[in-house]
Amino acid sequence: MEKETSIPEDLKLAVLEKIKPTEAERKKLTAVQEELAAEVKAAAEKLCVADIFVKMVGSAARGTWLSGTHDIDVFISFPEETERGELEKRGMEIAREVAKKAEHAEDRHAEHPYLNIVFKGFDVDLVPCFRVASACQLKSAVDRTPFHNEFVKTHIKGREDDVLLMKQFMRGGGVYGSELKTQGFSGYLTELLIIHYGSFENTVKAACLWKPGQKIDIMQHSEMEHPEPLVMVDPTDPKRNVAAALSLDRFCMFMDHCREFLKSPGLKFFFQPPLEPLEDREILEKLESRKSSQLAIVFQTPDVVDDVLYPQLYKMEQAVAVLLHEYDFSVVKTGVWSGNPETVIMIELITDTLPNVKKRIGPPVWVREHAEKFKAKYEGAENVFGGYIEGGKYVFEIQRKYPTAKGLLEEQLLNCSLGKHVHQSVSKGFEVIEDEGICRLKDRDFRVFLGKWM
Repeated sequence: MEKETSIPEDLKLAVLEKIKPTEAERKKLTAVQEELAAEVKAAAEKLCVADIFVKMVGSAARGTWLSGTHDIDVFISFPEETERGELEKRGMEIAREVAKKAEHAEDRHAEHPYLNIVFKGFDVDLVPCFRVASACQLKSAVDRTPFHNEFVKTHIKGREDDVLLMKQFMRGGGVYGSELKTQGFSGYLTELLIIHYGSFENTVKAACLWKPGQKIDIMQHSEMEHPEPLVMVDPTDPKRNVAAALSLDRFCMFMDHCREFLKSPGLKFFFQPPLEPLEDREILEKLESRKSSQLAIVFQTPDVVDDVLYPQLYKMEQAVAVLLHEYDFSVVKTGVWSGNPETVIMIELITDTLPNVKKRIGPPVWVREHAEKFKAKYEGAENVFGGYIEGGKYVFEIQRKYPTAKGLLEEQLLNCSLGKHVHQSVSKGFEVIEDEGICRLKDRDFRVFLGKWM
């Protein structure tokens, strides 16, 4: 194992200079938070909704937000005894009243509805929740967020810069973000890692030695076993794993990122240079150098939020690989890209064309009943080239039903397990594009994805 170096202080300072909010940014954020709180209270008063509290939560409220990110989470908390229907109705009425002064508003839905608005350039979520006594008595999943807020604020003091460094480091490694598209580290998980290990440097060094099943229980109060690669027991809820969304690949990518960084610390681990989209010429060059077959399944992107869409796309990606394998195609890798208006499932195969002939090997001749049934099925049947005995078993050479991957996908894709919204979209029409035909897909973001893919 190569010797690990310590992380130079001047490197940390250079990163913080780029990512730490300025005093002017902080003042603006505070002013907007105060204005939003006043607007929520005024809206509640206007609508005669009594006994609500307004709470700022999330990284903006905890002092762990990165410069240039403009997210504010405003929680409108109702008494615990409020009926859910009443909370949703009255909470959204208050949010919509506030939204009258916003630049943009959009209804969203988690466990219950909330409103996303753009207010003075800030991306703001207005979220109704129940004011419960503890995170173990939740009436709704969002009710735990205020408890997260209080725990982090109480334990993070003096380590905010370490959180900023870790968030940017994870961004640089492509593992930051717990949404189902990314399957990486959430902001709250990042904060808890710093609280547990004490600093950015300690966390990086500790992660180099992780193994799947790594468990961290800050409060020593775990009540359940969890199957995920990293288990961070929620300090406010002993039954919950904060790292439940983290995939095995992102877990391992982070470990690798930490190891490489400690070998030779540098800015490149925090800030990746932007990738350029591939030109047609570059696509053709890569196709020529790889000498494999590239397929793209293209269809209209379903009109659903990413957290609904991506699990279905990953399900489709897996189902397509299983289908191809079932018909003897060797899959090198698969990938998913989704944009507006199209989504693409990419597949790389060793070859997309197989011989017309395929061997069917039966049971040994001496297993009489099964062997004779096998022989009767194929002997003289249509699309059978011939039969013989090899290694004591009946063998028949038959005509392959799908000699091309394109033909197989065009005929059998809709029989795969695709997920409701993806199936609906694919049913309306899809196209399978091969090799140089991929040059027809001109979307800039897709061409960037293709560069990483190839």
